[in-house]
Parts: sequence; structure tokens; C-alpha cells
Amino acid sequence: MADYDSLLSDASQLPLDARIQLIEALWDTVPEDAMPPLSEEWVAEINRRSDEYDAGNVQTIPWEQIRTEAIGRLKTSQ
Repeated sequence: MADYDSLLSDASQLPLDARIQLIEALWDTVPEDAMPPLSEEWVAEINRRSDEYDAGNVQTIPWEQIRTEAIGRLKTSQ
């Protein structure tokens, strides 16, 4: 099996959209119970945002739209 530096070097050479797909695929392999606990600050922020959402005070944006716009910005900045 290749070492970390070799894998990172190879992955860095992939086109942008392939790197993003690889990141998503790797993230999906991380078990939920392996995640580190959230700090008190993050829990407070999550609760604040959740309360705003529940109260109908925020407009949501679909993930697909956010991802498409982010990839578009990355492609134009290269």
C-alpha cells in the first residue's frame, strides 16, 4: 500500500472535480462514532442556527446549488 505522502501527491494531480469526489468518498468512509466531540462553542452555534431555522427566520439553499456554485468559483479562480 502506498504511503500517505505518495497518495496525497497522486490525489493532488487529479482534476478539481475528481479531487472533490475523492474527498466526499473518503468522508463517507469515516464512521460516525469516530468523529471527535464538538466543542461547547460549536454546540451553541448549532443550537442557535437550529433555533433560527425552526422559527422560520432563515432561507435555506439546497446543497446541490451550493456545491455547483462553489465548484464554479474554484474553476474560475484557477
